[in-house]
Amino acid sequence: MLAIILIVILISAVITFFRLFKGPTVFDRIAAMDSIGVMFLVILVIFSYYFDRKIFLDIALVYGLLLFVDILIMAKYFGKSEGEMQD
Repeated sequence: MLAIILIVILISAVITFFRLFKGPTVFDRIAAMDSIGVMFLVILVIFSYYFDRKIFLDIALVYGLLLFVDILIMAKYFGKSEGEMQD
């Protein structure tokens, strides 16, 4: 069962990689990158359950926090207009 879930997540990641490289706008690429990060986070949680190791949950928690901060930074940077960037 877990193998099927992992295969579905990996197929979804491959499809999302297409959006990451081919995305028409920067915001599509940011959303694709965030989606791939969340997929990796889910894989870490599944590994934690499968191997019965709590350290994977700690790593997933820190990784999720870094993903959130990364998206906030990119949204702030790319959300600025041209006039705000020169100040």
